[in-house]
Amino acid sequence: MATQTQRRAAKRNVKKAQAGARKKQTLKNLPKKTQKALGKEANAVRTGKAKTREQLNREAARLDIRGRSKMGKDELRQAIRRRGGKAD
Repeated sequence: MATQTQRRAAKRNVKKAQAGARKKQTLKNLPKKTQKALGKEANAVRTGKAKTREQLNREAARLDIRGRSKMGKDELRQAIRRRGGKAD
């Protein structure tokens, strides 16, 4: 059985963890314009109008594009287009 001091310490630790989790919700801390752009991007992927990063990575591998693991989605799209592949 835990002592009163241990229970207080555990409660304090839980509260700290909860506060840290609330603070790390970075998406809602971004500017509205960025949130909206990310939402549109996610919606395009969900509806099949845009490729996922995994799909872009496979296409880049097929085209033998170097450094693809370090590239973001936009960079992958550009590199694929430069090589003559279909990015979207």
